Amino acid sequence: MTEEAKRLSLYETHVKAGAKMVPFAGYMMPVSYEGIKEEHTAVRNQAGLFDVSHMGEFIISGPGAKELVQYVTTNNVNRLAKGQAQYSCLPNEKGGIVDDLLVYCLDDTADAEEYLLVVNAGNIQKDWDWISSHNSYGAKMENRSEQTGLLALQGPAATAILQPLTETAVGDIKYYHFAIGQIGHIPDVVISATGYTGSGGFELYVENRYLDDLWHMLLTAGAPYGLTPSGLGSRDTLRLEKSYCLYGNDLDDETSPIEASLGWIVKTKKGDFIARDIFARQRAEGVSKKLIGFKMLDRRVPRHGYIIKNTGGKIIGHVTSGTQSPTLEVPIGMGYIQTADMPESGEILVSTGRKDLQAQLCHLPFLK
Repeated sequence: MTEEAKRLSLYETHVKAGAKMVPFAGYMMPVSYEGIKEEHTAVRNQAGLFDVSHMGEFIISGPGAKELVQYVTTNNVNRLAKGQAQYSCLPNEKGGIVDDLLVYCLDDTADAEEYLLVVNAGNIQKDWDWISSHNSYGAKMENRSEQTGLLALQGPAATAILQPLTETAVGDIKYYHFAIGQIGHIPDVVISATGYTGSGGFELYVENRYLDDLWHMLLTAGAPYGLTPSGLGSRDTLRLEKSYCLYGNDLDDETSPIEASLGWIVKTKKGDFIARDIFARQRAEGVSKKLIGFKMLDRRVPRHGYIIKNTGGKIIGHVTSGTQSPTLEVPIGMGYIQTADMPESGEILVSTGRKDLQAQLCHLPFLK
């Protein structure tokens, strides 16, 4: 018997707004309000507002905090100063990915380091147990997932919408930087210039008790700009157009970040960390499979798990993500192909099980 999906604190708000709710990563989540294509287009051209409060948040602080985070993640935490964030991943001992995450430096004072780690909802307990099992550094760990809400205000109009609500100069916050400020009457909001859409904007971390106020405040301020409540459906089409990986689809415990074209977050020269030697060897010798992108020449949308073949019919890989691109108006997908079988022509077949569909490899991201 499967565990019943949890309800977000804004569940009733989403239902009243007409959202279609579906179970995702252990939570009932809004998949769409007006429609995936409409919400996707709004984010690309104006702005969209996402409730992503299902994500997990850990605070790692005190003496040993930097050493712990440095050891369990692949990116170089030493490069982070207060007010900066970085994309990273938690590797396992085999070089696979326990999870991908964001690391925020809340304080870089010696012996008083404090980091916010933002992890995927379906991996909260798994990640907590993994990090805890490597905490020989004596760092203080606090799981703030249940107390923290997260809204993503995304799109080119995001700054214009948010600025009148705060004295923080949000337009001055650089990409992958953040500030902590007041929005309306709501104190201590982490205003982060990050996102999962590729259209700019902010992710706003707030205490759960203020989440409903922030949601309505933003929608009211954003109405003149065409701000649209947006759900998981458009979040997926937006991220895929920018070739952002989704854990459980494109990333998993058996896939290394180098295979996933995430070598840029693997800093093998930073010092010791989990699976460092494996990644160094992969860099030197190459990897056996590689993440690729493709556009369908047929009209059918590729799905996770479909088989990839060469034009001779040999199985050479599998599809991990696929969708109909609202911007490009063609079906697109990502997957893994064995590097030894990479077709020179770029022509591949995507098998549904009953039919082989024609597709063409292409450079990532799909949307520049």
